[in-house]
Amino acid sequence: MAEVLKNIRVVLVGTLYSGNVGSVCRAMANMGIRDLMLAGPQICDNWEDAAKLAVHATDILDARRAAATLAEAVADCAFVVGTTARGGLYRQHVKTPREVAPELLRLAANGKVALVFGREDKGLFNDEIGLCTHLIRIPVHPDYTSLNLAQAVLLCCYELYGALGTYEPPVEKSLPAVAVHKQKLMEKWREMLLLIGFMKEDKADHMMQGVQRIFSRGVYSEDDVAIMMGVARQADWAAKKGPGAKPKGSSLSSDSATSNSKFGKEAPHGATTNARKLREIRL
Repeated sequence: MAEVLKNIRVVLVGTLYSGNVGSVCRAMANMGIRDLMLAGPQICDNWEDAAKLAVHATDILDARRAAATLAEAVADCAFVVGTTARGGLYRQHVKTPREVAPELLRLAANGKVALVFGREDKGLFNDEIGLCTHLIRIPVHPDYTSLNLAQAVLLCCYELYGALGTYEPPVEKSLPAVAVHKQKLMEKWREMLLLIGFMKEDKADHMMQGVQRIFSRGVYSEDDVAIMMGVARQADWAAKKGPGAKPKGSSLSSDSATSNSKFGKEAPHGATTNARKLREIRL
């Protein structure tokens, strides 16, 4: 299916700036389209910026062709698709690039399709619109409808490439975690949170509901942020106090599987306050 892109030609009419031509080449390369034709180019800067802005698409730039008029540039094309931002009697049958992309790909399977873009300052003239079999308009905010030439080319070519349906996004290489492993993770977190004094045994079930919610959906709400900040602060305090400390007010027994009398001395006021506040969070 990607072979149809070889039948897509980008035609730039009356282009003024070589930098725009170079940027168009880069946009075309991004989307796998390589046939560029200039119709009546009016380059005013001696091609100074073209190669610089084409970056790694200079092969498209070097292979460009030129014709004196749009009619000559599309003479071998079965379908001519003009782009326009202006209204008018003969510009009312416009479609968006997304709407027309599947149809253009079907047409490109049987003949050449030209995507025609007008001058930077004046667009396409009415007689040039008359050469088009299709018209497209890129949806933009009505307060400012003018697009940079390369931006317009990129948007149209993007819709064509996307309509191919060949792009495959990267997938997670690791297998999804099974329930038994998630349960073991929660058990380990419970041990750790008890060990650092983040919560007491009699409140552990309640607090772990909040932790499990965060693990399931991510840090989403302000309550979620408060819980994770409380864990971070308490872990920071426990790490600085070192082995042999026990948070103030801890009721963990010496033979508890989650305490072992590890963190003694007084927990900072902020950690105690956070833990108390977090226990009051409605789950």
